[in-house]
Amino acid sequence: MKYLSTYSFEIGPIRPPSEGGSHSLLLRVTRNCPWSRCRFCYGTLYNREKFQLRTVKEIKKDIQAAKAISDGIKRLSWQLGYAGQVNNIVGATLVSGAPELRVSHSFATVFNWLVSGGHTAFLQDADSLIMPTPDLIEVLKYLEETFPSLERITSYARAKTIYRKTLDKLKQIRAAGLNRLHVGLETGDDELLKYVDKGVTAEEHIMAGRKAKEAGFEFSAYVMPGLGGRTRSQQHAENTARVLNEINPEYIRLRPFVPRPDTPLFKEYEMGDFQLTSPHERLRELKTMIGTLTVTSRLCFDHMVNAWRKESGELLFTQDYEGYKFPEEKGLVLELIEEGLRIGESMHIDTKHMVAMPHL
Repeated sequence: MKYLSTYSFEIGPIRPPSEGGSHSLLLRVTRNCPWSRCRFCYGTLYNREKFQLRTVKEIKKDIQAAKAISDGIKRLSWQLGYAGQVNNIVGATLVSGAPELRVSHSFATVFNWLVSGGHTAFLQDADSLIMPTPDLIEVLKYLEETFPSLERITSYARAKTIYRKTLDKLKQIRAAGLNRLHVGLETGDDELLKYVDKGVTAEEHIMAGRKAKEAGFEFSAYVMPGLGGRTRSQQHAENTARVLNEINPEYIRLRPFVPRPDTPLFKEYEMGDFQLTSPHERLRELKTMIGTLTVTSRLCFDHMVNAWRKESGELLFTQDYEGYKFPEEKGLVLELIEEGLRIGESMHIDTKHMVAMPHL
């Protein structure tokens, strides 16, 4: 099985936890971020590297490499008597015969994907939807033909890109197999959107979200509690709730703001010009936002930076990928917020202590 180490395909640096945690097949169809100006990120997740479109030929070659690795793993499974089932024994046998596979990111990605059932794929990097529509459709169709077991294909997308795509093109992309879009909403407040240089307005967020849903996509919106700091906390909460109510996304995923080194907002934080909200202040911000939500979404705290605790030391909110169903569990979430507010702030992990921690 040493030949498996000769196959590799390009994998980008990040993916949503809900895709990595479920071991999606990761395929890089674009490189880096086409915007790279948001003051809280500034393209640092991609080392400030220039955005690039990959060719359909390049992407198909990567899909072929992933297929070759998958076929090799399954072949050994049959030889070991597991009838194509991929498990840890198959993996251990492969690695013992070819130790170089231990350092192969491509092998690990395909192996983990097969162990989890081989049902999902995630297209990287920051805005796959920006690809020319015919190219993206060709890639999607080829991916589904190559891996018929796929049930869900997802991608990051900028709201501005969705806004600019015609509804007809979005429907074509959806019909070709792309199911879910992960979109960084961050905030629904126009003043804050301009301040962080998001490159989109609240109205464009709403129109993009509605258009994506009309085209048939599942819409997963990311919100940043604390992004407004102390000065814009109230308007951030109120206007974000308004935009979310207008879109009614399938998922709302909370990503509390943590200053990231080498970004403009981090410099402001270091100089004292940006004041971080405390754990209780962020909970009160959430209380304002969640209290006015009228959505039928799932609210998810599926990231390590949602670090509020109970008095017992356990996490205040569950961090599973499906979160809390609204409106049915809205009352439960509000009760948990009150529980978090009743205990001393020292019980929670303060954002300022996370600044030096690696986070996605």
